[in-house]
Amino acid sequence: MSENDNDHDDQRSPSTGLLTKTQPKTKKPSMYKVLMLNDDFTPMDFVIHVLKRFFRMSSEQATRVMLHVHQKGVGVCGVFTYEIAETKANQVVDYAQKHHHPLQCTLEKE
Repeated sequence: MSENDNDHDDQRSPSTGLLTKTQPKTKKPSMYKVLMLNDDFTPMDFVIHVLKRFFRMSSEQATRVMLHVHQKGVGVCGVFTYEIAETKANQVVDYAQKHHHPLQCTLEKE
């Protein structure tokens, strides 16, 4: 292999003459908050159930988040990479619709 065949990221160490590859810097993925929106129709017990089922919250955590959503109009269910956040939000909305509740979740970049 001639020197011209090397990748542009290859470098020879001046002290040893050994060929080393530089690793590209990996960027951490952007994180997204899953936000639950308050509505006047979804029962509080159902919201707690959803938070426990899809966000693995304890009963105490789920109750705190549910009350926050109820009082403030919106609350954070968790922070995830985009794909996971989108999946969880869609699962919640689909599950709520199957149970005839208008519960909604949205995403917000952190």
